[in-house]
Amino acid sequence: MAEVRPVFYVSDGTGITAETIGHSLLTQFTETRFLTDRIPFVDSVERAQEVAAKIRAAAEIHGVRPVVINSCMDGDVGAALADSGALMLDVFAPFIEPLERELGESRQRRIGQAHGLVDFETYHRRINAMNFALTHDDGQAVNYDDADLVLVAVSRAGKTPTCVYMALHYGIRAANYPLTEEDLEHDRLPPRLRPYRNKLFGLTIDPVRLQQIRQERRPNSRYAQLDTCKREVAAAEMMLRAERVPVLSTTNTSIEEIASKVLTTLGIHREMF
Repeated sequence: MAEVRPVFYVSDGTGITAETIGHSLLTQFTETRFLTDRIPFVDSVERAQEVAAKIRAAAEIHGVRPVVINSCMDGDVGAALADSGALMLDVFAPFIEPLERELGESRQRRIGQAHGLVDFETYHRRINAMNFALTHDDGQAVNYDDADLVLVAVSRAGKTPTCVYMALHYGIRAANYPLTEEDLEHDRLPPRLRPYRNKLFGLTIDPVRLQQIRQERRPNSRYAQLDTCKREVAAAEMMLRAERVPVLSTTNTSIEEIASKVLTTLGIHREMF
């Protein structure tokens, strides 16, 4: 059995940055099982001391030295956390000094800037993009004139979560269109999609995986039968290939990877929020 190692993502803000970077690091190590805990808003020495006590308790329970991935800006807070005896990894430390030298200025210790509400125009764009994704989900609205892109796939292939992710993190107006059995009777794109060919991106999925997902949603239905899934996936792939719509399999691909591939293929360049 793999060793259990407690890991704490500690931040004076939301902790999203520490957790994102920490998760990327931990995925490189497969022989250890990590027990993670995100602790946000550690913005005082007193709070840091409470957290340090929690970290020491975890060390006693598991009999190993915990890991702390820390994005707190205050040095005194960091020192209080270090009293826990954990391995301290400051996510900013390796980069700050080289940047200060290169830019000729010292950093300003600002808390919560990465995920705070600092640009109302950008925030408004994200909210509008999210509203767009929700109102154009599963073909609810089929006027895609204002869409940045339209994902096309059979039901439960991953369209909705990908659209929501791109709206939230990139401000992309992403719509999605579910290919129905009627659509799949033809080898051409549905008429409603043809005017937007340059905005289309197709998703596909392994039929066995699709059957598992559909079975959870509608157990023992015709919709969830493996033969149905195989037939729909094959017909959708044939249509998209014939229409030269780019396609990506979502079977073993994360939402982050799907979004990156979609945006790159369609030539859409946006900064991540």
